[in-house]
Amino acid sequence: MEQWSIQGEEIANCNCNFGCPCQFGVLPSDGTCEAAVFFRIDKGHYGDIQLGGLLAAGVYKWPGPIHEGAGEMQLIIDDKASAEQRAALQAIMTGQDTVEMATMWFIFSAMCPTKHDTIVSPISVEINAEDRIGKGSVAGVVEVNAEPIPNIMSGAPHRVGIRLPNGFEFGFAEMAKGSTKTSGGAIELLKNSGTHAHFASLHLTGEGRVGA
Repeated sequence: MEQWSIQGEEIANCNCNFGCPCQFGVLPSDGTCEAAVFFRIDKGHYGDIQLGGLLAAGVYKWPGPIHEGAGEMQLIIDDKASAEQRAALQAIMTGQDTVEMATMWFIFSAMCPTKHDTIVSPISVEINAEDRIGKGSVAGVVEVNAEPIPNIMSGAPHRVGIRLPNGFEFGFAEMAKGSTKTSGGAIELLKNSGTHAHFASLHLTGEGRVGA
């Protein structure tokens, strides 16, 4: 198994209520799952191939809960990546060289029998986790926007986080309100407006998440 490690930040939006029932082992809000996730890789490698400074994204859609499978996915990889770097990210994000069930990438891939061709395109990612403000964009394909959850009475920013000591994606994430627009690519997301979003720091390897 090729050794790899990725450290960076992510911004994600799905169609569920704030907090995302999946994080609590509960069925999704409307019984289905649609999500888009953007990744900023600050430091990483796949064997001897360096991955720091690259961006990537994934668009996912399941007709029911993720664990029931039958989903579809499409990856998007930074056009600044070399052919070797693209192949490395493709391997990591499809669960190759990963212990079974050790990362969200392994699980998402295993639950998506339909894998559309990976897109190579310019990607833009802006992340301010402290203020819960961010954006991920691939022109002509997908755009994710996130902002703070508004207080139900005053509308002021409401801050809440989720800690998952045994999580396969993150150990802690800032919760937010998000939306996704798909304008191209193979997957159309229709339900993601004013729904769950989160910001999280990632440190993942083929053996799983690193840290508490």
